Amino acid sequence: MNRYVKITLSAFASLFCLFYAVQNMSNLGPAEWFVGTMTSMEGHEAYPNTFAFAINSPVLVKMMLWIIILLELAAGVLAGKGAIDLFGKRNGSSDEFNGAKTCALAGTGLAVVIWFGIFGAFGGAFFQMWQVEAGVNALRDASIFALQHGVVWLIIRADDT
Repeated sequence: MNRYVKITLSAFASLFCLFYAVQNMSNLGPAEWFVGTMTSMEGHEAYPNTFAFAINSPVLVKMMLWIIILLELAAGVLAGKGAIDLFGKRNGSSDEFNGAKTCALAGTGLAVVIWFGIFGAFGGAFFQMWQVEAGVNALRDASIFALQHGVVWLIIRADDT
């Protein structure tokens, strides 16, 4: 049963990341507006001074958005391949099943990097996106997403005996 839970969680992590990437690609204009608004650091009244710098270059904003999208795609593909690898070893020995976790762990780990690292560390701490309404909502959700993927990573990582 534990093996099927790990396979299913890896598959859902894959879909989660792929759905976000496709949603971002389907909404490039609004997604670019969001990234541009967060990195411009406009509307920061709570902490008006910063050690950081704002980004107002449309080229850099587009690059940042595409980095996010490509990382979401990569996490989704890795987690999906991980689910397939795990499914293929579901009847194997513990060593074989544990050895098949590489892509599932890479995909879910990358998802934590995206939603904790990019959105939390850079968006939340560096660009202080918590100071604007759209940013605080995205930061809250990114925190939940990072936690979810971290828990999935821990479940998949647990040795199968």
